[in-house]
Amino acid sequence: MAKRLAYYANLLALALALSWLELLIPFSFGIPGVKLGLTNIAVVFVLYRNGLKPALLLQLARILLVSLLFGHVMGLIYSLAGGLLSLLMMALLKRLSPFSQLGVSLAGGVTHNVGQWCAALLVMPFSALLYYLPFLLIAGALTGLLVGFLARLLIPIPDRLHIRGL
Repeated sequence: MAKRLAYYANLLALALALSWLELLIPFSFGIPGVKLGLTNIAVVFVLYRNGLKPALLLQLARILLVSLLFGHVMGLIYSLAGGLLSLLMMALLKRLSPFSQLGVSLAGGVTHNVGQWCAALLVMPFSALLYYLPFLLIAGALTGLLVGFLARLLIPIPDRLHIRGL
C-alpha cells in the first residue's frame, strides 16, 4: 500500500511540476488560454499503465491543486470541464477502438479544448465564441499530438521499473 501511495504521489508531483513549467514557458499559439498541456503526460501515462480510476483521481487532484496554487475559480471550472471530458474520451477510445496512444492523446487534446469551450459558453454568448472553436480544435490537435508523442516514449515501461502490485 505504501509503494502504491508513493507511486501516485510521485506522479502527482510530476504533474504539478509540469504545470509550473508550463507557466514558465512563454509559449502561445496566439490564442488566449491555449497551453502545451504537458501535465497530461502524467494522466495519459496513468491511464495506460494503471487504468481509468487512478487516472481520474490523478486528474482531479492535479486540477484542484494547480487551480489552488496557480489559478483562480474560473480556471478551476475550465480545467474541470476540459480535463474530465478529455479523460473520458481518451478512456473510451483506448478501450473501444484501435487508436494508438498518439491518436488517443490527440482526441484528448481536442476534447479538452471542447470542454473548456463549453464551460466558456456558460459565461459568454455563443456568437462571441463561435469563431474561437476552430482555433481551439487545431491547437488541441497539435498539443494532443505532442503529449501523445511524449507519453508514448514513457508508456512502454522497462521491466526494471515495474512496481509489483500496481
